[in-house]
Amino acid sequence: MESLQEFLLDKGYTKIKLKLTKTNHFEVRATINGVKGLFILDTGASGSCVGFEAIETFKLKAKDSEVKAAGAGATDMVTQISKKNDLKIGKWKKNKVALILFNMAHVNSALIAHNAKPVDGIIGADILKKSKAIIDYEKKYLYLKM
Repeated sequence: MESLQEFLLDKGYTKIKLKLTKTNHFEVRATINGVKGLFILDTGASGSCVGFEAIETFKLKAKDSEVKAAGAGATDMVTQISKKNDLKIGKWKKNKVALILFNMAHVNSALIAHNAKPVDGIIGADILKKSKAIIDYEKKYLYLKM
């Protein structure tokens, strides 16, 4: 019988290793506009996000947004948006990606309090849907359709 990995690779997916953190989140390395960063993989986040403090790091062009963000422990957070970004996760690439920018201090404070590394942002359901993502929780791999 063919393994999940063999099946997905045959179907044109690429495989990315995930790291399980002390907070029980999966971390994934990604590159935005040619700059590498560390991100939480969050299937419950509707949009992919980057912290305000990383705007310059990732060469983002930020514009004010009317949308207010909400997440675990925070509501009505001011956001900005950055469009037309290049995103690369493993060998998977996408151009013209929109990213939500907001204050991630509460996220990183919680991670640090649990002896986990702070992150640059969150890879959310928008990217996971576009890439037809499949997560192998047991083997800790993310598969994205090329």
